[in-house]
Amino acid sequence: MAAVTKLTIAGFKSIRELRDFELRNLNVLIGANGAGKSNFIGLFRMLAEMYEGRLQLYVQQQGGPDALMHFSRKTTDEIHAEFVFGGYTFRFNLVATNDNRLVYAEESFNSVEPIPGAELAGFATNAIAESQLKRVAENIGLPHITAALEGTRVYHFHDTGEKAKVKQAHALNDTLRLKVDGANLAAYLRMLKTEHVASYRQIVDTIRLVAPFFDDFVFRADVSSKIQLEWTERGDPDTPFTAHALSDGTLRFICLCTLLLQPWELMPATILIDEPELGLHPYAINLLADLLKRASEQKQLIVSTQSVELLNRLEPEDVIVVDRKDNASTFHRLDSTQLQDWLDDYSLGDLWKQNVLGGRPA
Repeated sequence: MAAVTKLTIAGFKSIRELRDFELRNLNVLIGANGAGKSNFIGLFRMLAEMYEGRLQLYVQQQGGPDALMHFSRKTTDEIHAEFVFGGYTFRFNLVATNDNRLVYAEESFNSVEPIPGAELAGFATNAIAESQLKRVAENIGLPHITAALEGTRVYHFHDTGEKAKVKQAHALNDTLRLKVDGANLAAYLRMLKTEHVASYRQIVDTIRLVAPFFDDFVFRADVSSKIQLEWTERGDPDTPFTAHALSDGTLRFICLCTLLLQPWELMPATILIDEPELGLHPYAINLLADLLKRASEQKQLIVSTQSVELLNRLEPEDVIVVDRKDNASTFHRLDSTQLQDWLDDYSLGDLWKQNVLGGRPA
């Protein structure tokens, strides 16, 4: 499995310093509002943008270097990071410029074991604007590294308003991958029904567990080859409804089911989701926990949550507690052996509410 097994980060947003932090297949972050959970997820989004050569665009979209550096460049000289992919390590140092950019003061990609094309493995940069990692990884021939970075996506299905993209008509052939906001959900589900029947049936059956009234999706393209999400109720297969007739929680659960139950070969290598429980019934959150665990059997997941119900369905080692101390984010992974006496009488959610685990407002 392509995955980041360990990371070091210093000077990024609220993260002053985090060294040699180990990651697992399933990593669920809990903590108070503003503790730094979203910043941790944002680090992986920045990595994906760097790999695709879009760092400068990302920096400007985020508000410039000072919005990304820990308490701005007045406090932080550089952003330093190290990502370990098994026996390979990618490192970089980013510094701010007078024209309001972040450039690479240093960048390297190294291997514990000798690899073909070793002369390309290590490289140094001098104030360049975009990463050389993609070129190096492709030249050396490291498909699992490229898969991990090209497949890193932050999914955000929160927008279910009247103008949400998931409710709008979109191109019938927009099926290369599920978009991070579900904007091509109807076309993607139609593709799954046509080409991956077993996965499609599993998605529909799981949706019915949360929405017993739901029967199936309806796929109809208009004259301009556009399609929108349509569905039918049980007992009335002749009357289609659009996504506007679904509750916000049901629509979000449909998006999550599609993401986490799609075929393994289509699923991204690294899935990042910020507060997926938003608007879900507690029963749906329990099912969501099962979906996350299943996906983590072959993929890496990094999820932030405020849900006690979701926490109750996890193993302690799946949970990372995020706190804010001295104006900086701290991270520690739970240990079941240290919590064993507590867990004999309480659930993880109970311990979180009682502030035994941390991750609560001070």
